Amino acid sequence: MSTQTEDTPLVNGKPYRLRLPGPTTVPLRIREVSAQAILNHRGPEFASQLGEVVEMLRPVIGTANDILMFASSGTGVMEASLANVLAPGDKILVLSNGQWGERFISIANALFQDITIDKIEVPWGAAISGNDLKERLSSDDYAAVIAVHNESSTGAISDLAEIGALVRETSAVLIVDSISGTGGMEMRQDEWGIDVLLTSSQKALMCPPGIGIVSVSDKAWERIENDARRARFYWDFRKAREWAPKGQTAFTPPVSLIAGLHEALVSIHEESLQAVLKRHEQLAKALQAGGLTMGFTLFPTAPMTSNTVAVFAVPDGVDGVDIVKRMYKDHGSVIAGSRNALRGKIIRIGTMGAVTEDDIMTDLEHLEATMISLGVDLTPGAAVAAARATL
Repeated sequence: MSTQTEDTPLVNGKPYRLRLPGPTTVPLRIREVSAQAILNHRGPEFASQLGEVVEMLRPVIGTANDILMFASSGTGVMEASLANVLAPGDKILVLSNGQWGERFISIANALFQDITIDKIEVPWGAAISGNDLKERLSSDDYAAVIAVHNESSTGAISDLAEIGALVRETSAVLIVDSISGTGGMEMRQDEWGIDVLLTSSQKALMCPPGIGIVSVSDKAWERIENDARRARFYWDFRKAREWAPKGQTAFTPPVSLIAGLHEALVSIHEESLQAVLKRHEQLAKALQAGGLTMGFTLFPTAPMTSNTVAVFAVPDGVDGVDIVKRMYKDHGSVIAGSRNALRGKIIRIGTMGAVTEDDIMTDLEHLEATMISLGVDLTPGAAVAAARATL
């Protein structure tokens, strides 16, 4: 059956379904608000809007902390967190189980020539051991511990409650990348002891790319404000904090995107945060069930797996690159593979943001047809039936 609807956008005259693990499809109501008149970023209207954005973000992040906004990608606020927390000569511990832990290491090496970088490294898709972290923290004095909440390159989830409890007992600042997690999975920043929480607009928050969001604890502020040797200007959290009570940002913000984020948060609270999180969980499990029926296996081996991206290891004899290409060419469905050592071995499909049951069933129909076209013997409709059985 045809799965194209009136809502399916056309790009170059062809149906185009954006099913990446970010950026994600932006709902029409958010696009319409983003296209409204540009506000004065120093005026009262924008100040009111930004203040409401911050208050609506608090339960999504789980914090009473300062929340700061930057015009940036997720990588921008990753760099900002290191530029503000670390100083020359510091020592950090990176918990690395995928692409984004490695990204933090690359950023730290680019920013500092004389920083010491330790890491606890496990195979991609695995979980960091709490015992290993506890042992490492007992023997070294770190300025920061860096973790990734939702490793979108592998689908593995870090146990932030355990990590936070261990780091809280030390002087280290816990920096967490939840760029692809916040808004689609539970986040309890304050309860879990996360000192610098990073997220951005283009994932589960359903907006275009361009807003980097940072929430900073009192413990982190002590370090941020304590040392003037840090090289920072645009990224200076102190400047951002100074302007925030006025309902402003230190430098020109992406005002249209902030308007869209305001509308996105309104929609999340209309649905209710708990309902949003439950929807993500149910639809992720449905997609996983359908994928398993087609001979895929779940790539992550961690005890907790993502509700915002499904990461499948492809069956023997099939190239994941071919799957991605044919999904787009034959069906207009844009999914992701991998650009690293996992190239051709995995595929990734986003289950975040405004995703619906119809989206998941269409994903499975297109994926099933693609696998059949690649010579895999499948029973048409079995994947959708398996997915519906979970709902």
